[in-house]
Amino acid sequence: MRPRAAVSAALASAGILLAGWQSGVHVADTRSAVAAASTGNSSGSSSGLGTSGSAGTTGSSGAAGTGAAGAAAKAGGTYDGDIVQTRFGIVQVRITVKAGDITDVTALKLTDHEGRSVQISNYAAPILRSEVLQAQSADVRTVGGATVTSDAYLTSLQAALDAANL
Repeated sequence: MRPRAAVSAALASAGILLAGWQSGVHVADTRSAVAAASTGNSSGSSSGLGTSGSAGTTGSSGAAGTGAAGAAAKAGGTYDGDIVQTRFGIVQVRITVKAGDITDVTALKLTDHEGRSVQISNYAAPILRSEVLQAQSADVRTVGGATVTSDAYLTSLQAALDAANL
């Protein structure tokens, strides 16, 4: 009986890990896509999918040539977060920075795999935007009923904040 119990426990653990991985949020490996779509702008531009789904270069640091790590954020500009893959579609946000403050957060892409995903995204995005602008960081709570979308939004946002040195 002991070997059977050990096998059952191992299978149950594997099943739980697999279910958690499938329901979690995964950051898409966008480094190769960024390199392929880049126009050679070395001032902090990033690349990603826009709302139309086409690849393009977006964002700017606004402080090319200063050399200081925090100067880009102080001068302002726009910064795109990572493309985050969820089981309901991809999420990507863009921030606008002015004088070191986040002045705007735009959802470039939100989950859209089914009608319910669109409804949830349309409900959660304005709430998350408002909370982020108030907190001036990604340290905000997820929106109830939109956990997957919220987590992906905040993951992409954190990547944009990192790019802006905020």
